[in-house]
Amino acid sequence: MYASTRYMPFGDSALLVEFGDAVNRETNRRVLALNNTLERERIEGVEELVPTYRSLLVRYDPMKTSYEKVAFLIRDVEEKLLVSSTEVSGKRIVVPVVYGGKYGQDLKHVAAVHGLSEEQVIRLHVEAEYRVYMIGFVAGFPYLGEVADEIATPRLETPRLRVSAGSVGIAEKQTGIYPCDAPGGWQIIGKTPMRLFDPLKQPPALLKAGDTVEFRRISKEEFMTLEKELFQR
Repeated sequence: MYASTRYMPFGDSALLVEFGDAVNRETNRRVLALNNTLERERIEGVEELVPTYRSLLVRYDPMKTSYEKVAFLIRDVEEKLLVSSTEVSGKRIVVPVVYGGKYGQDLKHVAAVHGLSEEQVIRLHVEAEYRVYMIGFVAGFPYLGEVADEIATPRLETPRLRVSAGSVGIAEKQTGIYPCDAPGGWQIIGKTPMRLFDPLKQPPALLKAGDTVEFRRISKEEFMTLEKELFQR
């Protein structure tokens, strides 16, 4: 049974479409299905769509349209989608990661919190397949879900002032990858040499909501080789 959809004004030039309070794949599927359909529909006056875990922010030009008109048109699209269970499929990306040591300074802590070895944490992290639920926080940062309960770990009590680009972290049931150097409080367990955001490329972000991510464990030597190759491109 679907949760009822809520439509709410968001300032004077946007509306928020909420698909319930739960964070899960079905809710996120509905968000992305509406987002992708609206991208194709190109409703007059709509300037930007921002999908999140369980809602869709729709920005519009109030000089070209109104909240009432946009909400009416989106409701019509959403009602048609309710009879469809079409899965939103994105691309599948394999992300190489070196775990632990200077690359994953919180791996030992995550293992200790759960009474596991570092190898067990790595195995559980690599075994799962993750959905990109949303992009946010900083440009190109993917919120991926969901990690196994056995390694779900709260954020740091005090965030770091700088987390290096490529760092792979855990925060509760989420895992994510820092696309650039930024402050952050996620538990860092590894690092990838891949570049997730390049302003000179189109699109600049490697991942988008609806994509699937798998992590592949690599050695320190492989990391340095890949980092050198990717830097030279």
